[in-house]
Amino acid sequence: MNSPLDSVRKTLRAQLRAKRKAVPPDERAQAGHLVARHADRAHLLRTGRRIAIYASMREELDTLPLIELAQRRGCQVFLPCIERRTGHLHFRETLPGSRESVNHLGITEPEGTARIGARWLDIVFMPLVGFDHRGMRLGMGGGYYDRTFAWRNVREVWGGPRLIGLAYAFQQLPLIEGAAHDVRLDAVITEKGIVRCRTGS
Repeated sequence: MNSPLDSVRKTLRAQLRAKRKAVPPDERAQAGHLVARHADRAHLLRTGRRIAIYASMREELDTLPLIELAQRRGCQVFLPCIERRTGHLHFRETLPGSRESVNHLGITEPEGTARIGARWLDIVFMPLVGFDHRGMRLGMGGGYYDRTFAWRNVREVWGGPRLIGLAYAFQQLPLIEGAAHDVRLDAVITEKGIVRCRTGS
């Protein structure tokens, strides 16, 4: 049985996904290029950094410009892969010409390339359906990122990656009621710029 919070989130998720799906392809592509430019201008794509970026699905803001720009800047770029047994994520490097497969959710994952644990990444660019100024993130409901980075909720000082959401500006909400397991974002990049969240880092 769903809790009141689950019901609210389900409604918000449906509304925001409908708006996201309605974005025309040319605007989706333009937003992806703008987000990549904002990330570059903020010096997030430094040579040698280990960066995770998800392979966007058709309804999401296009992440290919960010992936390609990060590779041109000399970053090691990793895509998330779902461990179906545990519900956690690990990350595999994506390289030009590397083998890829599509998982049970229709998401592209690399095959046979270098694998890295979540704690050893420098930056993780994360998908989201909605977010607020405190860094609360409304995802698709699978909980993969929350499980993978749950240790952030019990450690005040940590050397892990910065978590940065990618979204259209209209996905920002005044307030998202959080649950105990929610892992907050450090920032969100939209086509309009960078929204500093949580730590402000």
